[in-house]
Amino acid sequence: MSMHRSLTSSPAGESSALARSAAPKHADKPNPLRRLLKVSDINIVNRPMLKKALGGTIVGNTMEWYDVGVFGYLITTMGPVFLPEADKSVQTLFLLGTFAATFVARPLGGVVFGWLGDKVGRQKVLAATLMLMAASTFVVGLLPGYAQIGIWSAALLVVLKLIQGFSTGGEYAGATTFVCEYAPDKRRGFFASFLDMGSYLGFALGAAVVSVLQLTLGQGAMEEWGWRLPFLIAGPLGAIAVYFRNKIEESPQFQATLDAQAAVTADASATDNAVAKGPLATLKAYWRHIVLAMILAAAANTVGYALTSYMPTYLTDSKGYDAVHGTLLTIPVLVVMSLCIPLTGKLSDRIGRRPVLWIGAGSTILFAVPAFLLIGLGDTWSTLGGLALVAFPVTFYVANLASALPALFPTAGRYSCMGIAYNFSVAIFGGTTPFIVQGLINATRDDMAPAYHLIGTSVIGAIAIYFLPESARRALPGSMPSVDTIDEARELVAAQKETL
Repeated sequence: MSMHRSLTSSPAGESSALARSAAPKHADKPNPLRRLLKVSDINIVNRPMLKKALGGTIVGNTMEWYDVGVFGYLITTMGPVFLPEADKSVQTLFLLGTFAATFVARPLGGVVFGWLGDKVGRQKVLAATLMLMAASTFVVGLLPGYAQIGIWSAALLVVLKLIQGFSTGGEYAGATTFVCEYAPDKRRGFFASFLDMGSYLGFALGAAVVSVLQLTLGQGAMEEWGWRLPFLIAGPLGAIAVYFRNKIEESPQFQATLDAQAAVTADASATDNAVAKGPLATLKAYWRHIVLAMILAAAANTVGYALTSYMPTYLTDSKGYDAVHGTLLTIPVLVVMSLCIPLTGKLSDRIGRRPVLWIGAGSTILFAVPAFLLIGLGDTWSTLGGLALVAFPVTFYVANLASALPALFPTAGRYSCMGIAYNFSVAIFGGTTPFIVQGLINATRDDMAPAYHLIGTSVIGAIAIYFLPESARRALPGSMPSVDTIDEARELVAAQKETL
């Protein structure tokens, strides 16, 4: 059963229209030189299949960020396990560096899985990335410590995190591509935002699991064996996630593109040829949009990773909180923020992606310094207030990348372009945020260094948003329009004729 249905079958007409609509530009008015769309050309969303696709992709993102949350909140606990002879600051920098190493492998995974996703399909690749990610997380819980095999324990930890990074490189790019291709055009921002809601709920779940263990076992037991349990839980969680992901069907927009290319190979566009030739050709063909996506992803994820992956370490090492309270204070903020993310996605469908992203960039610039000043007061209320000020821009910023960035690229090469742009950006700027800001604090002895770092990246991000094409309520490049009902399809066809 296909995710979308059409009133009549017209593969030749659809393939011709797809071939001519593959350029990465958004047309506000129909081009009279192109064939007018018919009702039969327009995709009508099958809602049960949309829900199944959304659920299948959300579980993968939740799984990914569960691991990020667990590792981030266990940094101060795992240091003595893998480097017991080093001082505390070296242990922390090693674990933060290991976390950053995950993101070093992400670009390679993005290139490989992105290319495969555009060649063999989104669903198959997303199932493979999830299995690899869950398995490597599970094996971390089985690692022997320094007491058993010496420095090799730390080396094996780095290797497993590199494998996780490689698999994760195909996860987010594929998930956002998949959901955007399933969703109706008018509600793409809303549905795509659920991916980030699942991500941050996964992070909160990881933090909650670590907190419960810390409270029940104590720090001594956590360092001895308790730290393994959150990673071992990833095994059954991953099996459940893989089961749901294998139940979803291929993206209908991608399947339509494959059918179009098979029917009219001679009429294939430069984009199709670029994707067929591999990642370097794709990069050459779409480098401007890829650079724009990289800048936006860097600005948004710097704030996102500062909140999620660095704050537990910052509260513990720089502000004197014990490991338990450093974890607990962030959980309610993450949960509330996660539940608000679909609201900002829905807002972007109404007022546009650019205005919502500007709110994210502007609020980061305005709130960064007050946020860290509040955290610096050391009281529970002020710390929660400071964390909320960091979370506010993340709600507007990160969540809307899931719908804005895939819309920069045509269907035939969307997964490849997203894999390159997003993962190189996150590797260089996002995932390394905890390591960079901790290094800045150590070098400058200034606890406000993270605030200045966030401001600088968001200033650049705000400039990039100016050049971002507005994509709200518009069809994806290289794809037919997608609507909720047949009445909407008829209205779209009628409106198209009226504008000529």
